[in-house]
Amino acid sequence: MKRNRCYRTRPFAALICAVVVLALGAPLRAGGSFDGLNMSLSSLPRLSNAKTRSISPENFTGEKGKGGMATEGTGAHAARDLGQTWKVSPSVRIEAGQTFLMADIKGAGAIQHIWMTPTGDNRLNIFRIYWDDEKEPSVECPAGDFFACGMGQYTQVTSQAVCVNPGSGFNCYWLMPFRKACKITMTNIDAKPMTLYYQIDYTLTHIPDDMAYFHAQFRRVNPLPYKQDYTIVDGIKGRGQYVGTYMTWGSNSPGWWGEGEIKFFMDGDKKFPTICGTGTEDYFLGSYGFHTPGTREYATFNTPYAGMPQVILSEKQPCFGLYRWHIMDPIRFEKDLRVTIQALGWQDGGRYLPLKDDLSSVAYWYQTEPHAPFPKLPAKKDLIINRPK
Repeated sequence: MKRNRCYRTRPFAALICAVVVLALGAPLRAGGSFDGLNMSLSSLPRLSNAKTRSISPENFTGEKGKGGMATEGTGAHAARDLGQTWKVSPSVRIEAGQTFLMADIKGAGAIQHIWMTPTGDNRLNIFRIYWDDEKEPSVECPAGDFFACGMGQYTQVTSQAVCVNPGSGFNCYWLMPFRKACKITMTNIDAKPMTLYYQIDYTLTHIPDDMAYFHAQFRRVNPLPYKQDYTIVDGIKGRGQYVGTYMTWGSNSPGWWGEGEIKFFMDGDKKFPTICGTGTEDYFLGSYGFHTPGTREYATFNTPYAGMPQVILSEKQPCFGLYRWHIMDPIRFEKDLRVTIQALGWQDGGRYLPLKDDLSSVAYWYQTEPHAPFPKLPAKKDLIINRPK
């Protein structure tokens, strides 16, 4: 019988072989050294010591074995003949002016998926996330805009980072790591109550040193001053990468609106940016006016990394919802970042025409903390979308 090759060599070599065998076998027996992050089809078979948790109105803390215990809640009347464990608390009611604490997680981990379906005007439902006990939020956006559905009407969004599904299911898959704590809130600034169904799926695990923190910031200008570039984000300080843009574009002028260039000013750029795009429809990965070939009609589209899922046509102000995720091509910066885009159309004589459009945006990025303070959100009256008929 042939003996194992390791034991036919010198004792020292045999010892090395034994150590290698033990080292390769140990992670599987211990439950895996994989941290449970960076999930994909290829990583699904890997075992991990990461702990899966989920927060919802049926388990406000996400604690193990504490789900479905409610005896009071928005479903209590419907469950009165069935009792505990029968969908007693599927949602929460948030009164006018109230801030509701959706999640308060302690320890190290990462948000992996968020689902929600808020009622009311989603421009008046303000979504915030705080990392590691910070005082100012790293995410601050109207809920609809954060989920790429920001014009007050449902539209299906099918992308890798964000999905909006019938009838108003908001989903995001941005990986959001934290090292000490995570707090998530929803503030209802409307004059009437709202109902919120939600689920926050996360993992408790070690976070590698090279993982930065997720940020998202909302802005709106209506109308854009003549010959002024629109600022998507400014004042980012630190090291990180820009990973996405969502915009709602209300065209206040007749005709085509998408000739403007996007510009990324990074790491000390002043007058001229390092990255300069060639046009609005080019940045959002379309071309030639987003038209269906052979027509002058707008074509909506959803792809994993870019799309124009929403077009609302009217004679006075056609409106467009657009997203662009830099998942495969993040914009990396070392010290600082500013992102702007122009509103530009055409006038007679083949000349460009600076436009005064109604522009809103969400910028998404990862960076080291602490982050620079966000500008104050627009006032309530400046958040509301009043589209001309």
